[in-house]
Amino acid sequence: MDILVELLISALLVIGGVFGLVGSYGLAKLPDLMTRLHGPTKAGTLGVGAVLIASMIFMLWEERDPSFHELMITLFLFLTAPITANFIAKSFLHRHSDEKAKLPPTGTDYGWASFDEPPSTADDEPDSLTGPRRRSN
Repeated sequence: MDILVELLISALLVIGGVFGLVGSYGLAKLPDLMTRLHGPTKAGTLGVGAVLIASMIFMLWEERDPSFHELMITLFLFLTAPITANFIAKSFLHRHSDEKAKLPPTGTDYGWASFDEPPSTADDEPDSLTGPRRRSN
């Protein structure tokens, strides 16, 4: 049974190290703030979480005493990292609202809807949701 616990702890440490490395690489090499934000919040959080869970299992197995410090750190990290990333993204968008943001294409680019033109008032033009419009007498 000892070998299984050691393999589990080793796998969690390796997984945590890989996620931490990917998160650090993303933070250093991605081109702008909005893409750099994903490195530490997603991959870094999972990496630190895996290392802390490995530490919890080790302390429980070796010392026979559950460690709640690592559990509290993991929960705190999983709760605060996405919220912090959301605040950073919102402040970036607010600060750069005068520039045209590089957003993915919307339905207006494909001709599904056009919000730049005023709505048509022709009575004979079909409505996409209810079918042809009818005149009210």
